[in-house]
Amino acid sequence: KNLLRAIAYDSRGVAAHMGSLRRFIKVGSVDVLVAELGLYGVRPDLEGFGIGHSIRAIYPVLQELRVPFAFGTVRHALKNHFARLFRNGMGTILDGVRVRSTLPNVHLDLPPTQ
Repeated sequence: KNLLRAIAYDSRGVAAHMGSLRRFIKVGSVDVLVAELGLYGVRPDLEGFGIGHSIRAIYPVLQELRVPFAFGTVRHALKNHFARLFRNGMGTILDGVRVRSTLPNVHLDLPPTQ
């Protein structure tokens, strides 16, 4: 199992979602196995109601992926949101980490996004 997607629903449809991909990232010259988290979103009308904390429900599933840690990048505007989510010790925010692809264009058949 290398890919998982958690989707939360309510009576109005999709309320939140998060995806995870089991993969290797290069840290310096070493390839490290991680669960890369992404596709995180909460429906705008539910922001501020704590639904993000429901994402904790996938924590045991991430542990089943048998990776040493999870890795994710988010825009700066979400920093406080994740700081609250991680205050119980489930995660750590690292500022100033430069993330780049090893390929200039991941989808070689498509033009680069500006």
